Amino acid sequence: MELDKALDLIADVPDFPEPGVLFRDLSPLFADAVGFKAVTDALAATVDPEVDLLAGVEARGFLLAAAVGYSRGLGVAVIRKPGKLPRVAGRVDYKLEYGTATVELPEGIIEPGQRVVVLDDVLATGGTVAATCTLLEDAKAQVTGVSVVMELGALGGRSVLEGRRVEALRVC
Repeated sequence: MELDKALDLIADVPDFPEPGVLFRDLSPLFADAVGFKAVTDALAATVDPEVDLLAGVEARGFLLAAAVGYSRGLGVAVIRKPGKLPRVAGRVDYKLEYGTATVELPEGIIEPGQRVVVLDDVLATGGTVAATCTLLEDAKAQVTGVSVVMELGALGGRSVLEGRRVEALRVC
């Protein structure tokens, strides 16, 4: 399956999680083996060969990072929501387009100087990815890039990641 057809499997869900928000649901893409492979291969191609580790943002970023990590022979650091980790190395609070949230890094996962690429499903306002980059850099990692399946260009997320290499398979 070509990449554009795979990306067309992503469903738009209006008014979720609250009125006025248009949610991009990757579930149909994940359920389609050929489409998921096309997206995994395309994301893997965005990752610099010198990367040491991938960081997947809860929850869809986990799936993407795990698939790309397997494909590229890389490990995955899972960036979690609060209350999910038994040992926390750090946490960052940030704003979403419809509220606030927090991300946490597991203790003992990042080695100083590791080169890390952040993987997530959608880049919207950039808050989640920016918080993840801060979390990793606070742990002395070097964030070398951000790769996402879809970027919602009108929400300006790339601007809060200024100076970072950002790769998006589709910009809407």
